[in-house]
Amino acid sequence: MEHALPRAATPGAPGHPAETLRPRVPVQPTAEDRAHGEPPAPRTPLRRTSVRGQVLDGLRAALVAGDLTPGEVYSAPGLAERFGVSATPVREAMQQLAVEGAVEVVPNRGFRVIERDARELAELAEVRALIEVPVMLRLAHSVPADRWTALRPLAEETVAAAETGDRARYADSDRAFHSAVLGLGGNRQLTTVAADLHRRAQWPLVTGPLSRRRTDLVADAAQHLALLEALACRDLPAVQTLVREHFAGAR
Repeated sequence: MEHALPRAATPGAPGHPAETLRPRVPVQPTAEDRAHGEPPAPRTPLRRTSVRGQVLDGLRAALVAGDLTPGEVYSAPGLAERFGVSATPVREAMQQLAVEGAVEVVPNRGFRVIERDARELAELAEVRALIEVPVMLRLAHSVPADRWTALRPLAEETVAAAETGDRARYADSDRAFHSAVLGLGGNRQLTTVAADLHRRAQWPLVTGPLSRRRTDLVADAAQHLALLEALACRDLPAVQTLVREHFAGAR
């Protein structure tokens, strides 16, 4: 059966699903636009790439928040109505999510959200540890303490996001922190691969609670601050333990 996201009595009201998913238009000019001296044009229709990007961000947030249910099929036109856009950018965004492994195409119906279990999450945690633990241990040897201190605002943002219980906000800040840490190694390919694995690890399971409790998020975020301290002090055993526990706790 084809599903659309649930409707609230008053569209656009706080808490309404469309309020979470619908991009705000018009958007602010991008950095690329400003670099080319292009002034904002409020009444000019958005470029398809801009709309697609906003829809993709909204769908990713909906996945993390559990607004898109594992196993359910969603049509592009149904989601497009919620976003207030045509079906084309939604279909394009869903195709990207299919590439990322979040959904699968159901011919003539739409897209089914992938059903994931605890085993898959454990496997992702293992792979992430295999990649990130050696990198962080190497960085702990070579990166000066002040570089780790400079990342503290990113760690503090994960704490602030966790305390609100906003799973989508926490997911974004969590990825930003890890990407910044790995980015100090200068290997863009590794950072891209790690970010993809990280995103997959944030999608909810098909069984059990859709998301971790707020207290779990807060404890997870606190490990970011502890990790920075261990890295700055070059405490390699603590770094290894914290990273492995961090990934295990994300299951």
